[in-house]
Amino acid sequence: MQLQFSSEGPVLIVAVAGRMDALTVKEFETAAAEVEARAPERLVVDFTGLQYISSAGLRRILTLAKDCQAAGRTLGFCALSPAVSDVFRISGLNSVLRIFPDRASALAGL
Repeated sequence: MQLQFSSEGPVLIVAVAGRMDALTVKEFETAAAEVEARAPERLVVDFTGLQYISSAGLRRILTLAKDCQAAGRTLGFCALSPAVSDVFRISGLNSVLRIFPDRASALAGL
């Protein structure tokens, strides 16, 4: 999995590419710790390059969402591929997380 940080105004963006599974979820945990250190008010996780997410990845996404909520941060996810979107839908995460079709929509919606 590859992670890339960028900012657009007050929004921190974490672009995730590759696979998020039991073998790579630690990298996302490290990224979440870096997000915590930067303490942004708004965060967008861009899944444009994410090809696959497992239940371990979903658990980490939920943890990030809870941490952001506890810290008063606004969190959004964008650009889910059809396969990743199906996993979010089947797991019910699409009804509890803010999901946008693309980065521009996420930035405008947060």
